Amino acid sequence: MTQHQPISKLIPGGDRASDGTLFCNPRRPEPRRDIAKAIHHFRELIKDKEDTCHVFEIYDALPSRNFRSRAHSFTLSGQGDELRAAEPYLPSILDDHDALSHMQKGSIADAYVRFMEGEGLSAAGLVAESEKLGRPKYGDLMEWYGFRQRDTHDLLHVLTGYGRDALGEQCVLLFTHGQSPSAGHLLLGYAGAANIKKQVKSAAPVYRAVREAHRLGKACPPIAEMSIRELLAMDLLQVRKQFGIAEHRWYRECHRIWQAEGIDPYDLLAKAQ
Repeated sequence: MTQHQPISKLIPGGDRASDGTLFCNPRRPEPRRDIAKAIHHFRELIKDKEDTCHVFEIYDALPSRNFRSRAHSFTLSGQGDELRAAEPYLPSILDDHDALSHMQKGSIADAYVRFMEGEGLSAAGLVAESEKLGRPKYGDLMEWYGFRQRDTHDLLHVLTGYGRDALGEQCVLLFTHGQSPSAGHLLLGYAGAANIKKQVKSAAPVYRAVREAHRLGKACPPIAEMSIRELLAMDLLQVRKQFGIAEHRWYRECHRIWQAEGIDPYDLLAKAQ
């Protein structure tokens, strides 16, 4: 094995799960990095942070260098095999608010339903945004693993306590990078933080907040590799303590400073533009 062999040569695409599902469909193209495209879509996203299509375009333009190896290691393990059989498609679990509402008060499910309904969000809605790009489906293990990372995004907001304000989104993205390294997460997280600093004249410690989120993500076990059904039933505060997701000091400090300065943390960039 030479140091410079591409990962596609080190990890055979013909590997299969116990039910015969291919790890990598042979029709799947090799990912290609396109920095200019990523920067273009980041600039478009700054204009409208709700236009999630640009986020997925950025991820496509900046594919993770180690996604394939992580997906291979997990999906072809016994744990991955069992989890795929039990949770083949997360949106159907996450959007069953009737079932989740019957879980105990204080559980992650309880907080998740309140968050999603309060924000007018759904897991299916995030899927629909990603599918606007018209990307082909491959039905392989890599796809299943990637979908789990996509579909747990809003669950990470609940688990970490970061809101859907501009800074909260950057913090969740860098928390995610700590779990699943990707140049797309880095660009969105740190360039997004730089844009906040540029647009909003304030003493708020934005960079400390996002670096803290990055550290917390690294310390936390990979959420996408856990049973989401089991996680939803657990007590939110206990899970935060167990996973080392301490209270995010600098995110809360940013909010405190902005409010003292008469700035609405949930309307940062709209006011600045």
